[in-house]
Amino acid sequence: MKKLLFVLFVASSILFAQKAPTQAPQSGGTSGVIGGGLGMSWIKNDKGEMVPYYLINLNPEIAFMNFGVGLDLNLYVSSKDQSIRWQELQRGRFIRYIRYGTKGSETYVRLGILDYAKLGHGSILYNYRNSPSVDNRRIGAELDLDFGKFGLETVYGDLTAASVLGARAYVRPLQFTKASAIPIISGIEVGATYASDLRSESKDTGYVLPNIIPGGPVQAERRNDGSLSVIGFDLGLPLLRLPMINMTLYYDYSKIVDFGSGMAVGLETNFSGLGLVNVFTKFERRFAQTDQYLPSYFDAFYELDRYSLGIDTINNRVNFESKAERLVNTKSPGPGYFGSLLIDILGTFQINGSYQRLDLDPNSGILHLGTNTGEKIPLIFVGAGYDKKYITSNKDAFTLDDRSMLYAEIGYKPYSFMIVSTLYTWTFAPETDKDGNVTGYKPQKRITPKVSFVFPL
Repeated sequence: MKKLLFVLFVASSILFAQKAPTQAPQSGGTSGVIGGGLGMSWIKNDKGEMVPYYLINLNPEIAFMNFGVGLDLNLYVSSKDQSIRWQELQRGRFIRYIRYGTKGSETYVRLGILDYAKLGHGSILYNYRNSPSVDNRRIGAELDLDFGKFGLETVYGDLTAASVLGARAYVRPLQFTKASAIPIISGIEVGATYASDLRSESKDTGYVLPNIIPGGPVQAERRNDGSLSVIGFDLGLPLLRLPMINMTLYYDYSKIVDFGSGMAVGLETNFSGLGLVNVFTKFERRFAQTDQYLPSYFDAFYELDRYSLGIDTINNRVNFESKAERLVNTKSPGPGYFGSLLIDILGTFQINGSYQRLDLDPNSGILHLGTNTGEKIPLIFVGAGYDKKYITSNKDAFTLDDRSMLYAEIGYKPYSFMIVSTLYTWTFAPETDKDGNVTGYKPQKRITPKVSFVFPL
């Protein structure tokens, strides 16, 4: 465990990480960039072939006062027959985000792709991504309101359909008493969280999926087992509130309705080095009190895990499997550790990483790594993100398969307004039935060399 945590913190400083949307300043002024470019992209098709496409990209990111808008318009034209991948533009997939404020501010609103959303300390919903597939981007929403004495955090995965809904209400009870003037302890916070997948699958034992496997149509059974709810409460106790360091001790309890329960005790620390270096650390001890429990149930891989197809070639059937169904056979993994580290240098260069390992479950490793050099560093640009689940060993942590998601871009800046780069993505492509319903995902890799132009506003 200690060896892998050391590898995590060292690797996060040299590996690529996910390019995050540019954030606006908290107050006053205008900022942003308008960029685009041309390139080629090789996309793996259903036959395992890398098919070349011409790429036309436009990706303006604009900030004004507390408002921000990020677009990502990608037009892919086949080099063979000049056909266009229209699925890249459907359902507003070119809208990356529209936001007001930033996470942690008094008012925060975001519409579009959700990158690593969380509620509270993350014991129920942590690093949730509503769009794990480039071909199936969703328009989600986050709304946070902090009124000082109490507040609210909310997440919704897809405004066009039923999806993951999460909400956390919290109160600072001493703010309503004379003790509100007492430093530090007046910030004690008590919260309650509810999160649920609102989608329901209709039971239809005669459901037919043609041409899935050789031998003609197969029968499949949909069951309403893909959705469930999680409830919990938390307590946060401030330990330090100084100009250069904030420290909070917290306790979380969560219960998966009709399944198991667990809790966590952790310490969050935020160091601020005179505006030059900010360091955020989190270390948590997790406890599964019963069987049929998983911490941070709604995580970065949830949209891939919640429902998938399993082909039974012996009985010529297609079985629908769900993350909720797998909980039935989940034995208590015992206690475990979770740690995360974020370093921000001059608001320009960021490196971050997190890792989970449960004591009694050899397949419980979950890893996230990231870095971003920002727009201000001359000559080079590096940005990437890596997530891996069900890790069994240190070697297994860095292999790409159906448990991995990767974004990596490295570029050279011959001029301040131009970036020559290569983008590599390992995400997932949706699989659909005869009615166009998404029934699962399969790994998809893309390689995109491109020339981008960036002009400050």
